[in-house]
Amino acid sequence: MMKQCFEKIKNLKILDKFILSQVIEVFIMGVCIFTSIIFASDTFITLIKQITMFGIPFSVAFRIVILNLPGIIVMTIPLGVLMATVMTLNKLSLSSEITVLRSCGIGLNRIAKPIFAFSIVMALCCFVINESIVPVMSKQAKDLALWSFGQKNIPDGKENFVFKELNDSNGLKRLFYVGKCEDRVLQNVTVLDTSKEGTIQVLQAIEGSTDENGWNFNKGAIYTMTSDAQVLNTSLFDKFNIKFAVDLSKEMNKNIAKEMNIGELVEYISSTDFTDHPKRRNRLYIELFDKFALPITTIVLVLIGVPLSITPPRVRYNRGFLFSILIIFAYYLVRALSISFGSGGVIPPFLAAWLPNLILLTAGGIMYYKKVYTIS
Repeated sequence: MMKQCFEKIKNLKILDKFILSQVIEVFIMGVCIFTSIIFASDTFITLIKQITMFGIPFSVAFRIVILNLPGIIVMTIPLGVLMATVMTLNKLSLSSEITVLRSCGIGLNRIAKPIFAFSIVMALCCFVINESIVPVMSKQAKDLALWSFGQKNIPDGKENFVFKELNDSNGLKRLFYVGKCEDRVLQNVTVLDTSKEGTIQVLQAIEGSTDENGWNFNKGAIYTMTSDAQVLNTSLFDKFNIKFAVDLSKEMNKNIAKEMNIGELVEYISSTDFTDHPKRRNRLYIELFDKFALPITTIVLVLIGVPLSITPPRVRYNRGFLFSILIIFAYYLVRALSISFGSGGVIPPFLAAWLPNLILLTAGGIMYYKKVYTIS
């Protein structure tokens, strides 16, 4: 009797190792696929925009993308676990291996045990990465972007290049026009400066360049006029240097929550006055609660993925990948809506962060219960 028990335990350990090996293999593939999709659809477009519109060198833009990679991986870990769960169990179901295991007295709960254990480990990894690696690398990415913007790099070979700087009320502060940039030399440069109230300055130069000291202009003129177009002063120059404070920090600080761990974010929220910015306060609270909700999503997706992966006897094709995509689409749809409602104050921030998990947990719990006790 003891020998049979030990033999059964040994066989279960072999089963666990087999299932885990299949899950890990598909998980790695899933994380690579979803990371590539997000990179191609979002990050890559941002990379091209930074290079073409803001003149950030490719090497710098590429480093910014790499620094943002841990934040993308945190988002793809739950998706990779779901895909691994559904495709692995669906494959076992199609080959009738789950039916055989159940006939030997091994229920679906026991079969799914190593998958749930793996999802818990991945949830912890997701939490640790989001708390330790993502804040540091997100901060470095922002600092690198601000430094690069501060260098005012104009794309070499670019013609009729125009960009603008806005003030605090989103009004025009300065407008920059460069006729052509060749060998890092700016040709036919015009700067419209409205930063001083009541006056407008127009700077025109034949040539110019940028460095850490600001903008350097050669052979040009500065026209100072009133808002009603009356010229107050005209100055000619051979060489002129000016340091425009192009401040993009406010734009870059929109994702400041990603640069903080839980403790830092709690301290920042408690020490900041959001009286005039309730939506920003709601958004930060959602980000705070999401730092807990996102790792738990890894486990919740397994709960709904296990029953969906069991294929009925009449179905003879692998529908695991299709189910994975549908669940992911539904999850992100609910997530986007709940965050939008939470940011607008329609629902509390806590509910906005946890609503997708609560919906999946309810649906997954019902489906899991029915599948465990009604499957034949």
